[in-house]
Amino acid sequence: MFDHQITRRAFAGLVTAAPLGFAAETSEWTNLFDGQTLNGWRPSENKSSWTVVDGALTANGPRSHLFYTGPVRAADFRNFELEVELTTQPDCNSGVYFHTAYQESGFPEKGFEVQVNNTAHGDRGYLERKKTGSLYGLRNMYKQLVPDGKPFTMHIAVRGKNIQIRLNGELLIDYWEPTPPVVPEGAEKMRFLDHGTFALQCHNDGSRVAYRKVRVRPLSDNLPAYAGTPPLVDDTFRSIINIGRHNIPMVDYHVSLRNGLTLQDALRKSRKDGIQYGITAPSTALKNDVAAARWLGPITGKPVFCGLYIEDRNWTRAISRTTAQRFDYVLATSHAGANPEEIIERLSNEPIDIFALLHANTAWTDSQMDKLMDALLKNQVAIEINSREQLPSQAFIERAKQAGCKFGFGTGNQTAAELKRSEYGLRMVEACKLDWHAFFVPGAWWPKALLRESAGHMDRRWPA
Repeated sequence: MFDHQITRRAFAGLVTAAPLGFAAETSEWTNLFDGQTLNGWRPSENKSSWTVVDGALTANGPRSHLFYTGPVRAADFRNFELEVELTTQPDCNSGVYFHTAYQESGFPEKGFEVQVNNTAHGDRGYLERKKTGSLYGLRNMYKQLVPDGKPFTMHIAVRGKNIQIRLNGELLIDYWEPTPPVVPEGAEKMRFLDHGTFALQCHNDGSRVAYRKVRVRPLSDNLPAYAGTPPLVDDTFRSIINIGRHNIPMVDYHVSLRNGLTLQDALRKSRKDGIQYGITAPSTALKNDVAAARWLGPITGKPVFCGLYIEDRNWTRAISRTTAQRFDYVLATSHAGANPEEIIERLSNEPIDIFALLHANTAWTDSQMDKLMDALLKNQVAIEINSREQLPSQAFIERAKQAGCKFGFGTGNQTAAELKRSEYGLRMVEACKLDWHAFFVPGAWWPKALLRESAGHMDRRWPA
């Protein structure tokens, strides 16, 4: 039977969660899945890929999409809240579509996909970077926030021109579609807000996922207009969408919470700009394990990466290896006047994932440049493309690209006002013709520096 009930506590929570600028709506939740059959759902192409197993809509087989075709709102929704509870298995790629329409084969061309991918890598040489909770191709998440094998809840809300996505209650995406909409370059020509039904994805054979609950709260087609500021649609806005669409991670790994910039401020700006952040711990967090754990507490579980920013080379004497490994990456910078030999020595003897060459990249000889590239490659260290300082130069980036080096965006902000949208990095992507193969993501190409011992120096980094 369909469940038309909603508790007072749940209703109060929904009213509290209503976004600024909208009135709270009072329609009820309705289950779209009866828990026993595929009634109200229509699978495409490989129809046997969808079955009901232990009370869940279960995908297991070749590509197929399961479209809702039931009686609720005649399977046609404009404004709504949708909630799904699902469990993925390792290497699963799935997704939840909205504003879509049934098609017999292929990936849905109409509407939007909310990505489901915790540990799927891709196929045929393609390594997918967009993780669970991404508004695919428009606003992408690059950090895995939920595990395989454990149920989690994804909440999708569309109100007028606004799309919000929450994962276990945490707001990840808050996208305002401009007028006219910016549609990503590629095959998805109908990726704009309209109306339509929902669909669940079985991406490929081996992508196993179970959707235990699927429920909707239809909202009025005529919601009050949002009174907020519309997004600034400029070349950077478009580049974030079009470059991110091609699997290049829109991540700034060098963001500091200082001079008035709070975590909540950073999260709001991240959602607004479509750039995920790596928040780097200050030196005060590296005094001891207790200080590091205190800093990590409010950051853990949020849609940000956690980075160690290394200034003092004796930091391994202050915190333990176990505590250090709780961070996603280590970022280091060269100081003013650093010579090539000193930088190469650091790359070879410190656990570094990303290095920012902010003071030494123009006056090196060809031989020194070759040695630097060798050290970066041997020690699996990516180069920061810094938008505040606009470094390294285009010539340096092109040389590093030819050598096979990886890159990552960074700001290195001293104040909240200095936090960029990776403008310089985006320009270098286009000028140097960088593709997704050239970009660092923690743990994607190789284990993070705090876990690997291939260089033979790990035992020397921490006192016995």
